[in-house]
Amino acid sequence: MTVTTLSSRELNQDVTRAKRATQNGPVFITDRGKPAHVLLSFEAYQRLTRQRRQIADALAMPGGEDIAFEPPRVTIATRPADLS
Repeated sequence: MTVTTLSSRELNQDVTRAKRATQNGPVFITDRGKPAHVLLSFEAYQRLTRQRRQIADALAMPGGEDIAFEPPRVTIATRPADLS
């Protein structure tokens, strides 16, 4: 994976170059020398967003019933409040 860095001016002058560079990795776009944006290919974006699953979705996935998961039971004790 190659990271490409372009200034905003370079991006405006050659958008095609930036789009082609996303095939090799993310393109960092800077404003006044500081990273401000990241340009990704759509495939890279999909890979990033697919990784964020809800725990319920992960537990409901096919084959999930084969995973041994028995968390310990927690007992929460109460105690009277001291209002003195």
